[in-house]
Amino acid sequence: MSTAQVAVTTKSDWTSDQEVRWCPGCGDYGILLAVQQLMPELGVSPENTVFVSGIGCSSRFPYYMDTYGMHSIHGRAPAIATGVATARPDLDVWVITGDGDGLSIGGNHLIHALRRNVNLNILLFNNRIYGLTKGQYSPTSEVGKVTKSTPFGSIDPPFNPLSVALGAEASFVARTHDLDRKHMQETFRAAHEHRGASFVEIYQNCNVFNDGQFDDVTKRNVRDEMMIDLVHGEPILFGAERRRGVVQGSDGFLRFADVDEVGLDAILVHDAADERPTLAFALARLSDDDHSPTPFGVFRDVDRPEYASAVGDQVVEASEKRGPGDLATLLASNGTWQVG
Repeated sequence: MSTAQVAVTTKSDWTSDQEVRWCPGCGDYGILLAVQQLMPELGVSPENTVFVSGIGCSSRFPYYMDTYGMHSIHGRAPAIATGVATARPDLDVWVITGDGDGLSIGGNHLIHALRRNVNLNILLFNNRIYGLTKGQYSPTSEVGKVTKSTPFGSIDPPFNPLSVALGAEASFVARTHDLDRKHMQETFRAAHEHRGASFVEIYQNCNVFNDGQFDDVTKRNVRDEMMIDLVHGEPILFGAERRRGVVQGSDGFLRFADVDEVGLDAILVHDAADERPTLAFALARLSDDDHSPTPFGVFRDVDRPEYASAVGDQVVEASEKRGPGDLATLLASNGTWQVG
């Protein structure tokens, strides 16, 4: 991304003239507004920003941003965005995907973009359903989910998106949700400031085909008890008056505990900068349903070599050693043959 001075912009500079066409009440509206309001604060310009999406409801996103963008093909947004970010490292590149687009047909491209640490901001809208195709189960749907494609209930164990990202050695992993614009913007800002591949899972409600999936965690009246706010360098506390916390047992597993019973010193201190993904992975697995306390915020934020920079260094080194390339010589080099 360029660090050159850019003109001051407002939300209207980032908002296209296209009619937003999601179902009324869809969580995508809140995410779009959060991004459009945040972009003027990031010190970037619309003409140097690219939004790439795949297929799905979330993938309409590039139409609504007044930037460069591409509504690409199913699951291939990370691959296309990798090409953009590698060829033009001066650009600010965002990937918009969903749990179906990103973790089903696009799972392969997603994990490789993360392991390569391409300088992308990947926002994965997770509503745990296929919305665009009218309500089939997705890779994140829970076991037993009854849908049009699983009339007797899904028997597939679901993906945990954060676990997938951490398993791919993603250098930045976070989670937020569509009902808290401030939290979304803080999370997106942190992802943008990270150099390399940032992955943000967004709990997003589909009020038509999977309404209320996250209500037991994200609704305002339950957030204090159910949402665990991860803050780097601080004890992991939650609940009324922050009297509950997360502790790590001698077996390495994380558990919930009352602060009055174990003492504040026993509460685990969050370390998003830990080079080992072990703690972040354990936190990602702390809740395996939608009815128990669930961590939100930045799980991991570490420095790793960034892909485009490494590619650029190779090109410079090769040019210095071998001189300028010769396409004709390359085409007539080893491995050529004549037919007929």
